[in-house]
Amino acid sequence: MSTYTATAGEKARPDTTTPPDSNRAKAENALGRRLVLPAIIVMLIVTAFPMLRALYLSLYNYSLTAPEDKEFVGLSNYVTALSDPLFWRDTGVTVLYMVVTVAIELVIGFIFAMVMHRVIFARGVIRTSILIPYGIITVVSGFAWQFAFSYQNGFINSWIPGMDLQFNWFGETTPAVIAIMVSEIWKTTPFMSLLLLAGLAQVSEDMIEAAKVDGATWWQRLWKVILPNMRAAIMVAVLFRALDAYRIFDNIAVMTAGAVKTESISFLTYRQTIEQFQLGIGSALSVLLFLSVLLIAWLIVKLFRVDLAAARQEG
Repeated sequence: MSTYTATAGEKARPDTTTPPDSNRAKAENALGRRLVLPAIIVMLIVTAFPMLRALYLSLYNYSLTAPEDKEFVGLSNYVTALSDPLFWRDTGVTVLYMVVTVAIELVIGFIFAMVMHRVIFARGVIRTSILIPYGIITVVSGFAWQFAFSYQNGFINSWIPGMDLQFNWFGETTPAVIAIMVSEIWKTTPFMSLLLLAGLAQVSEDMIEAAKVDGATWWQRLWKVILPNMRAAIMVAVLFRALDAYRIFDNIAVMTAGAVKTESISFLTYRQTIEQFQLGIGSALSVLLFLSVLLIAWLIVKLFRVDLAAARQEG
């Protein structure tokens, strides 16, 4: 075997060879962009016109009851919405829906994911059973929970010790909000557990076994090994569910129709646009809702600070 040694007058040449891992990551990123591009184009075609149309209408005082009186008002609709206490009350209710439901779904979903991941006997039956609620149409599940909480025919009151059988869950704000949250959590927790199950599958069993050998307890393995390696999956699960929960509409429309101060921003937008035919202010509310969703997505991504390339062990 021959060797080469640089002479005293010869400078060592820098190694310009590109690491194979870097080339592989670039190739995968390029392939991913090509695969996603058609879907992005279709989404832009489908959504661009409604979004631009909503932005256009939000600049006008426009009502379907008097279409001939359409008047350009600039940002006046946004000023009206942002200065209205009703908008901020509904925003607070919407944020409450989102925070509480996502937090509870994250905990319960993780428990379900652990069960589905660890169970050996009847694994297919258990996974299917857990995912059944997510396959039910939201309106159908909303009607079912409205019946369950009914003070005349419902069974929830009889299940809670000390509860008055004639208690009206939809007569006050707090119990009505709780009922809506319960229906939302029951419906969408399976989706959360499905995303977390995918994250659990990425946790190396060797790392868990090594922690066991080192004497780590179950809680220590959970906090030091499992959850840190699921950070990317948890971020995706929280992101998807938070954005969906912030746009909650179906359960509110079915169970309370926005009564007793339970309406969300989406339902407020619906009332202004569909029920009151105010396309100008309704479009402004829809634009504000869209901007709020973008802000929430940005905050969640910044909060988790997940490097997806590092999570995939690239580069």
